Amino acid sequence: EHLGAVVLVLGLAYTGPRTKSLLVAIYPIGLVGLLYDGMRPFQTLGLTPERVHLCDLRALESRLFGYEVEGVRYTLHDFFRTHHWPAIDLLCAFPYATFILVSFACAAYLGFRDLPAMRRFTWGFLLMNVAGFVTYHLVPAAPPWYFHAHGCTIDLATRASEGPVLMRVDAMLGISYFHAMYSKASSVFGAVPSLHCAYPMLVVLEGWRSFGPRLRALSIAYWLLMVFASVYLDHHWLIDGILGSTYALVASLVLRRIFPSERKSQELALSPPVTVAEAE
Repeated sequence: EHLGAVVLVLGLAYTGPRTKSLLVAIYPIGLVGLLYDGMRPFQTLGLTPERVHLCDLRALESRLFGYEVEGVRYTLHDFFRTHHWPAIDLLCAFPYATFILVSFACAAYLGFRDLPAMRRFTWGFLLMNVAGFVTYHLVPAAPPWYFHAHGCTIDLATRASEGPVLMRVDAMLGISYFHAMYSKASSVFGAVPSLHCAYPMLVVLEGWRSFGPRLRALSIAYWLLMVFASVYLDHHWLIDGILGSTYALVASLVLRRIFPSERKSQELALSPPVTVAEAE
């Protein structure tokens, strides 16, 4: 992975001026990788079992989005643990396997269509991750698969897992892709917010102006599939997906003030200055 990153950087840096400017524009996404790796030694820093939200979060989830059977509240995750299908397993594994590729593809596409939007996307990607990582430590929360595996007991030594559904996908395909991915996870108790849901929402927000009707529809469908997959795969509470999407919206709004669209910049440049008399 590190060798691949070096080859990519060198290729973009020395192919030509266009690719060099593309490298400069997307490097905030690379910073996320460094930040993610750097978090591993500190994933339990300041954490205690008492601070980790689990059964209180599950109770809120069941109250807001769950259902009741014979006086007992359940979550959608409980339903999908007993009602699952190989085709849906594969469908939901798709966004989890491709979200980084989709993020890079969106950044590259915007780099050729709308440079301010690309800057908002890449810096928004970094901003969301920093905010998410901070939240992981301020409001640590266990994912649904942890509850189904361990109940309400918090063990800070627990290793990250791909969960039962992605285990089935690995076994179905005869690979260990998701197991290898989650064996490198930097945090077990980082369910809130869902950055998996934040990334495609940022694609929708920043790509909307440049996308045509088909790409707009695909980007919305990809985001909706990611939200559904995060629940079906037992990786996130629906609350996490809503919060993650909100993080993307806030990041986009903040960065629109820093990197306005070219049309907005031109309007600001052409607008006459306000005199003291006019201000009064």
